Amino acid sequence: MIQPLALPKANLRLSKKGELLFVWCVARKKTLQLTPEEWVRQHVIHYLVNHKNVPLGLLISEYSIKVNSMSRRCDIVVVGTDQVPKIIVECKAPEVVINRQVLHQIAQYNFQVNADYLLLTNGLHHVICKIDRANNAFIYLEEIPDFSIINQKKVE
Repeated sequence: MIQPLALPKANLRLSKKGELLFVWCVARKKTLQLTPEEWVRQHVIHYLVNHKNVPLGLLISEYSIKVNSMSRRCDIVVVGTDQVPKIIVECKAPEVVINRQVLHQIAQYNFQVNADYLLLTNGLHHVICKIDRANNAFIYLEEIPDFSIINQKKVE
């Protein structure tokens, strides 16, 4: 379950109870069972906070939304200082392929969230898109820009 990811090493607080591993989530401020997806989510949280300058108070893990009258949860949503969503993140376990189906899932979520950037990751492969609303398209990026840039610009 614990495997190297294509993300900077995160200083995670791990613990063990019996055969189960747990991790302290700095965003939710609680201990969670360490599943492969949670391993990826915790690394992404630390990456955004420590490398992309996202203030922890503007990062929401397990952001609740409604999609077609059904309750869903975005893995991570980063809001700006104006509390408007800027980035939506979908984390998958490392063995899950990031494909068109996963892109469709996050795009559906974004109809509700209306963020400017999408990040899909399984920890090994990442897809980062900026929403081009004028042309109804995705602009694929090499990496998520620094939060100070995202927070000051409104994507048109």
